[in-house]
Amino acid sequence: MRVVAAGGAGPGPAPMSARAEEFEELRPLLFAIAYRILGSVSEAEDAVQEAWLRVEGSSAQPVSVRAFLSTVVTRISIDVLRSARVRREEYVGPWFPEPLLTDPYQDPERSAELAESVSVAALLLLERLSPLERAVFVLREVFAFGFPEVAAAVGRSEAACRQLALRARRHMDAGRPRFEADRREREELADRFFDALREGDVDGLRELLAADVQMVGDGGGKSPQLAERILGAESVARVLVALVPSFVRIGGVVQPHRVNGQPGAVVRDREGRVVNTLALDILDGRIRTIRTVINPDKLRHLGPPADAWSVLREASVR
Repeated sequence: MRVVAAGGAGPGPAPMSARAEEFEELRPLLFAIAYRILGSVSEAEDAVQEAWLRVEGSSAQPVSVRAFLSTVVTRISIDVLRSARVRREEYVGPWFPEPLLTDPYQDPERSAELAESVSVAALLLLERLSPLERAVFVLREVFAFGFPEVAAAVGRSEAACRQLALRARRHMDAGRPRFEADRREREELADRFFDALREGDVDGLRELLAADVQMVGDGGGKSPQLAERILGAESVARVLVALVPSFVRIGGVVQPHRVNGQPGAVVRDREGRVVNTLALDILDGRIRTIRTVINPDKLRHLGPPADAWSVLREASVR
């Protein structure tokens, strides 16, 4: 949703105000902040839109529009996260963030931090932090905000924010996922994985999987799920071969795509509806973790979700 100023004349769309133009320029940054705090595309989009509504109705004339808007969206996101924590504690099965295919915010000087911070593994680590720690870490470590800006955004003193940042950094460093440095190597391995997957090549898949690989699914109790967690190269390879080739034969498509900055895929039925996403964690030339999101509520931003139950039934009889 894009904002436009009210008023104007003529048959065309009303021109945007200067404030609306500034907001649109900063929208990618605001979404990127909100998504990393919330782990939800839909909630991040809502937070950004709420930020605009608050700013539009404000008479404030900030010295820094970037700092002002970042503060507004951060505070909204913290409030949303606090209420979301209760729902996530009651979630059925493993909870994963909503898959993000493209990060709208780009900064060449911080591309490594941005890519790592949006990975599923990193977002799951962020879930362990308190809402304030998470917000401070995102603003400081990912987007390099100064401590005065961070303090203003979260409503705490600079000294308190330094302590929050230190605790958050320790938690993140202790469990920080390590990915292969060479993006091309990871992409090539992922291509081989998806080729073997479509062909039903158990041996080929087994070669690409770490011995202790795990496949974990987020269905939220709303989609078919073989098990919350499947362990070991042999088991994972055989489960995938039992499902994917028959799915492809009924017109299903596995579309390789970066998911949360890592190699992955979007799986669609023959009508183009989204069945699930896959995200691969790759380390030392092997796939260590396969995370799949099949909860339809987390896929709507990618397109109409498929009826996964019907897809599974049809594929099973082929």
